[in-house]
Amino acid sequence: MPDPRPSLPQIAALLVSAAAYAGLAYATPRAHFAQLLGLFGVALLGYGWLLRSKLPWRWGLAAALAFRLLWLPAVPALSDDLYRFRWDGILVANGANPFQYRPVELIADGARAALPDEARRAQALPQLQELFRAINSPNYYSVYPPVCQFIFGAAATLFPTSEASFAACLRVIILAAEAGTAWLLLALLAALGWPPERALRYLLHPLVIVELTGNLHFEGLLLFFFLLALWLLGRQRWAASAVALALGVATKLLPLVALPLLLRRLGWRRFAAYAGLTIGAVLLLFGPFLSEALFINISRSLRLYFRSFEFNASFYYVLRTIGYWLTTYNEIAIIGPSLALTSALVGLWLVWRERRPELVTLPQTMLLMLTAYYLLATTVHPWYLTLLIGLSALANFRFPLVWGGAAILSYAAYRTSAYTENLWLVGLEYAVTLAYLGWESYRLATTPPAAATLADPLAPGQYA
Repeated sequence: MPDPRPSLPQIAALLVSAAAYAGLAYATPRAHFAQLLGLFGVALLGYGWLLRSKLPWRWGLAAALAFRLLWLPAVPALSDDLYRFRWDGILVANGANPFQYRPVELIADGARAALPDEARRAQALPQLQELFRAINSPNYYSVYPPVCQFIFGAAATLFPTSEASFAACLRVIILAAEAGTAWLLLALLAALGWPPERALRYLLHPLVIVELTGNLHFEGLLLFFFLLALWLLGRQRWAASAVALALGVATKLLPLVALPLLLRRLGWRRFAAYAGLTIGAVLLLFGPFLSEALFINISRSLRLYFRSFEFNASFYYVLRTIGYWLTTYNEIAIIGPSLALTSALVGLWLVWRERRPELVTLPQTMLLMLTAYYLLATTVHPWYLTLLIGLSALANFRFPLVWGGAAILSYAAYRTSAYTENLWLVGLEYAVTLAYLGWESYRLATTPPAAATLADPLAPGQYA
């Protein structure tokens, strides 16, 4: 039977969405919030309608690829993180450790400490001086783990002077990871007995396209490595799975929260071996950057993150307001770590309360753990939510799709150089998200679960 073709309205929606993405990629500065919101809204409406109208999944895959390729020659206009990526890449390409010095220290010292070789310093310093005026975090140590640093260094080695070529190199790598994610989602959905159209929840979501392919955030690699680890576990290749998870941790530290979820799924003995191999592989990946300063500076960065940074938060902003009322001060130094501890306890409670600690339920439990973490976080940049959107394709919840759409409201903070948030818009984002989450939780709690259809690769209990 030939594959179904999209209807004329679906083709029209795809073309309008493509035009919206082109406008976002090439004609929308970050400060133009109304234009950004309008074009993103068009893409979001097209996305929702295409899912509801049951776009044939093969055409959805082709559209997902085409929407991403639209961004290929673009330099990100909606994010300035690229400049820090390139800063770190230049250091790595010239043999310097990006975790050892803050940009402000390098510029003040003329890069002599980081780049003692005079020839390399003479080549790199003019580029660093130019980038220093553009990076958004000159007073902070790098927070990008080794996999990111290797990629930054390789791109800077290949394209030492071209910003556009450097960006295109990163985009090709992210596109390759996204292609791998598409394949893994389809394989996992087939094993679960779920339709392949569920993969389009992630692959066509506007936030995923804009933040990963467009703004070059590496959550795309993180999701690929996590799904690869899950797929390998389903084939009882637990050692290879541990290495894949380590690659995810060495891309963004967040996949470490998956380890407790594996204890009851693997059993104590295999879990100990799995965790040991994962941690060992992470240390090996950090090896080129290991130093006493690495541990000190990473701990400083983590303390700053939990005790100083705030953006697009939910419960934290409520507690911050109460703190101002009680003490007249911003009590983030107390509230931030307390919320982080609370999210860790919620995660452990979810692990303990799991009714079916099997491989097939891992994505949904991971989704709930990360949801609790982000709801209690002091900083929630929109691209953080792309991981939740990816996990939702393998879970019974769809609220991440709503949250991901509403998160674009946080870009209102960039209308001026003062980066002042509009708390009414932040409140609207979380009101819509929490209302949908509450409704969906009630619906799932009151609907008898259908019997799961599982193929052998993810059969429950095979690791007992």
